[in-house]
Amino acid sequence: MTMRGVSGVGADAFDYIGSELELFQHAENWKAYFARQLAGYIRGDVAEIGAGIGGTTAILCAGSEASWSCFEPDREMSKEISKKITQGDLPSNVSSINSTLGEYRADETFDTIIYIDVLEHIEHDLEEVEIAFKRLKPGGNLVVLSPAHQFLFSEFDASIGHFRRYSKTSLRALRPQAAEEHAFFYLDCVGLLASIANKILLKQSLPTLSQVLFWDHAMVPVSKILDPLIMRSLGKTVIGVWRKPD
Repeated sequence: MTMRGVSGVGADAFDYIGSELELFQHAENWKAYFARQLAGYIRGDVAEIGAGIGGTTAILCAGSEASWSCFEPDREMSKEISKKITQGDLPSNVSSINSTLGEYRADETFDTIIYIDVLEHIEHDLEEVEIAFKRLKPGGNLVVLSPAHQFLFSEFDASIGHFRRYSKTSLRALRPQAAEEHAFFYLDCVGLLASIANKILLKQSLPTLSQVLFWDHAMVPVSKILDPLIMRSLGKTVIGVWRKPD
């Protein structure tokens, strides 16, 4: 997915590249892994920003949340989410909203707002985070998962519309005023090696399906073992969670 702009920009301004979504929908081990890391921060009325075609929704949404709003500015992708809801492929508490968060009704607030591989696609990320924080209910969580380490920025990142990659430091720098830091850590230390190899040796604009499957089936399981041992201090993905005070 490529989400170029900010919440204040009209939905028509968003241009999506489907190849990324199609490839990484096969990364089932990875999605299950990060879903377990995020589960404790997701509750109540949830807003998923840049939901794409609902692939991440299917992994993260347990169906027990009060509501799950999929914000997706691309009309066709938003329709695909609606189709999956109708067909029963997504839980009944899910709704599809063809809009950005900033354009949506300002009186609606959420217990959890999540950005899964989305914030790096938004040029004015600080503005976006501030908009999201204002839409949180007291005690709510703002959850961000993004690719890590700017030194790994590659042709692949550029080809799918990334403006940047984050470190824990650069992600923390986006902290909205009054927000409390809840958790900041890295995941997938073994995948970090693959990213370095691509940056230095392969220089691919898009990985092949076989490469994605090898990473998901062979490398992610090893990261699941090693990440806790190194205190989640290294990885190709960074996760940040802010909490809005009660």
